[in-house]
Order: sequence, then structure tokens, then C-alpha cells
Amino acid sequence: MVTGLGVVAPNATGKEAFAQALREGKSGIRFQPQLRDSGFGCRVAGIPEGVEAIRDQLLSEDIRLATNANMTFGAIAAITAWDDAGLPRPPGDSDSGEVDWDSGAIIGTVLGGLDTISEKLIPGTDAGRVGRLGSTLCEQYQVSGNSARVGGLLALGNRVATHSTACATGTDAVVESFLRIREGRAKRMLAGGSEGCSKYGWAGLDGMKVLCRTHNDEPEKASRPMSASAAGFVPGSGAGVLLLESLASAQARGARIYAEVLGGHVNCGGQRGGGSMTAPNPEGVRRCVREAIAMAGVRPEEIDAINGHLTATFADPYEVENWSVALGLAPGKMPLIHSTKSLIGHALGAAGGIECVATVLELDEGFVHGSANCEDLHPAISAYAERIPHRAVLGANPQIIAKASFGFGDVNGCVIFRRFPSI
Repeated sequence: MVTGLGVVAPNATGKEAFAQALREGKSGIRFQPQLRDSGFGCRVAGIPEGVEAIRDQLLSEDIRLATNANMTFGAIAAITAWDDAGLPRPPGDSDSGEVDWDSGAIIGTVLGGLDTISEKLIPGTDAGRVGRLGSTLCEQYQVSGNSARVGGLLALGNRVATHSTACATGTDAVVESFLRIREGRAKRMLAGGSEGCSKYGWAGLDGMKVLCRTHNDEPEKASRPMSASAAGFVPGSGAGVLLLESLASAQARGARIYAEVLGGHVNCGGQRGGGSMTAPNPEGVRRCVREAIAMAGVRPEEIDAINGHLTATFADPYEVENWSVALGLAPGKMPLIHSTKSLIGHALGAAGGIECVATVLELDEGFVHGSANCEDLHPAISAYAERIPHRAVLGANPQIIAKASFGFGDVNGCVIFRRFPSI
């Protein structure tokens, strides 16, 4: 069961503001002078705004000094999800001895502390100032830092880990957390992903020419999933975390339940059959979707919407086709297909987490948000045009939504959510 939601996104922070931004089709993509100054071809990105005030409320000064952007975004999303679930925060005194052995966290990331490495560790080391790097630098640049920070803040005693499976990271974390609860090894898990806003991480992607360069003067139009004029994805950042909980635990404490996770699956296409480090094996994608649906115990025609990976690259038409084949449905019979990335960009390790939060909000509030900037639909998916909303369908009242993420390394993740109670 999903009993708590926390989100830090480029177009809004907090579940209420984020839900409203989705309904309105509000973009969080903005021009970024630092990308221009560093010689990027892509000079737009999705970076959360106004986070400092929330950070200062939630994190003490000593914690803030030992926390980089990735960790900050993850901590805010995790703590607000915890609060949203109605769970009491532990005493701030680490000597209190109170540990919640039934609760854990899997919060993934891709770039982790790359900004700390680039801006502090390497310059300080090369300048011969190793002795002045400080005692908290190491914990900031370790990939495990985001989940470890959350584990300490909330005194979590169950599994605390950082997943990193490229762009599938956040969805992978949700699936693994769901399975841990399902197997009875935890009562509650914080699950999702976070990603800082490091130009150093984005530079490699810009060098690959996979970032959009064609709309630097029109940032809100730059992220164009499923569009014929898509020219690469827009980098993003932030965090999305769900509080997953067993039904017994949620009912025992009278928790509000937003949605239930019916099933999920993760796999790898083995970089065969057309798959590579940067492209998916179609059979791997289809198997992932089918296995998730099989575990969920639903029929393909019962799925009301698909929150796809859909990044605004050459892979979009193939993804839509893979969904159609996996579900065994003709274009006109497909669920509504939409891309959250059209509004916030591609937040890498945070993408799946943020998009899972979006999916749960859609179920809870009865709408399906639109996909922006694909009025010129790619001709390869023109047959699906009536199933791709450009604006929010406010009366959609979806009951089941499938969310999937596909990442570098030919890795895949899919999770099936249902509104609770199902009506």
C-alpha cells in the first residue's frame, strides 16, 4: 500500500503543488546560464526551485553542511513522505537508542555526489589541501549517501540501501521495496530516487548529443516526448519517494491509503537482440511489462493509463510499439499514454520515483495528465494519436496505471498501481 508521498520536482515541490502542476500542464524546464557558460549545446534543464526554505525547516544546520543537492532532495522527499503517512519522527538525539527495525529505505541515484567530487574533492586534492577537506566530504560523495542520510534522520533499522540502475533506478527501488514488504521482511519502506543538479554529470550526456539543443530560447517547449520534432531529452533533477506499507500495518494504525502496488518486475535485455548499453532489447522490455502484469493479476485491457519512460529520443516510437505488443492491444484499444518528462525533463535516478508519485496522485485524484509538446506526433505512432492526451483528462478516473522505466545498460523496470479502494 502507498500511504505517503514526497516529491521535489522542477515544476513543484510537495504533493499538492505537484498534482496541481500536472493538472495544469505546468513546465519546470528553464534556461540555465551555467550551462551556457560551460559551453553546453543544451542550455535548459529542470531544477527544483525554492527548496532552501523547506530544507532549512527539515534539516539542522550541521546536517545541511554535510548534505549536497542529491542528498537534500532525497531527504526532503523522504521526510515529507514519512510525515504524509502520519508516522512520528524519532527523537533527534542519536543516543536515544530508539530504532525502527520494521522500516527501511531504498532510495536510488545515478550521479550521486558527483557535484561534491567535481567541486570539492578533486580541486581540493589537486591543490594539496587534503588535510582541509573536512570530515563529512566522504559521506557526501558516496553513492549510498542519500539513503544513509535518510536512514539516520528517521532511525530506520530495516534495509537501507541505494539502488543504481541508470534511468530505471527509481522504479527499480519501488519494485524491490514492494517485494521486501510482500515477503514479510519489512512493514514499511521508503522507496524512490533522487538526483542532484550537477552540470558535470550532464556534460557527458551533452557530449553524446542526446540532450535537446533546439529550444534553448523556448525552454518549456524543449522536452518533446513522442514528437516528430523531438531532438533529445532535457536533463532534470529532484526526488520522488513513496512510503510503501503492508496492508496490515496501514490498517492497524488507520493510515490513509492512496493506492496499492499490485505487482512489478525488473530485468535486463542482456544487450542482445538490438539491445546495447544505450538501447533496449525489445524482448526484454516486453517481458518486463508482461511479468509485472502477470504478478499484478490483471488483464491488459483493465489498465487505464501508461506513464511511460518516453524521453524524447529515437526510442519513443519503439517504446510505444513495445507496449502495444506486450499488452496485445491494437492502437485504438491501448490505455492512455503519457510522459511526465514532457513537464519536468529526465531526472535520471529520480525519474522513476517522481513519475511513480505522479502516477499515484493521478489514481488518487482521478485524472491523467497530458503530454506536452507532442502536437506534431511522431509519424511512427500516429495510429495511437487518440490515446495520447495533450492536456489533462480531468474526468478519466483511472483505476489501474502501469509505470515503467528503461535505462542505460538495457535494464527495465515496471510497476502496476491500482487505486485504493478499487471501485
